[in-house]
Amino acid sequence: MKLSILFSLAAIALFVGTACVKVHEAIQGTHETVTTGHSGGAYTTVNEGRYDLENREQIVLLSKGVERSVTCPGIQQRVRDDGRLEVIANLRNREERRIQLQVNCTFKDENGISIEDETPFQTVILTENAQEPVRFVSMNNRARKYTVRVREAR
Repeated sequence: MKLSILFSLAAIALFVGTACVKVHEAIQGTHETVTTGHSGGAYTTVNEGRYDLENREQIVLLSKGVERSVTCPGIQQRVRDDGRLEVIANLRNREERRIQLQVNCTFKDENGISIEDETPFQTVILTENAQEPVRFVSMNNRARKYTVRVREAR
């Protein structure tokens, strides 16, 4: 009798122990792996607010090198007479060396959704401690927000 109760408790403990597995994250190399302990069902998004600067900021620097070398002391925007949005970003070189950048602009509607109006990357050369304005104009009059993206030239 006692042995059957003991076996029943062991079976319940084994069942509960295998059915409940915690959710955890594991980092492998440069890729992030999310491992869950249950099969099927709905999942929530992971890190949804961690890498979304392009959704929130007017200018983003796309590498550590650019972050170290470039600042943007000011961005000016205006709506032109034809309704198109014009953006001028002043980029400044913080280093004592000449740097070469590529800059583009993605235009968005009033809700921050891309309107498929993205300028091609243009090359900007900044001499030592120089500041240069970079100008962008949207292709249509639906643009209300924007994101200027800066990367190192290749």
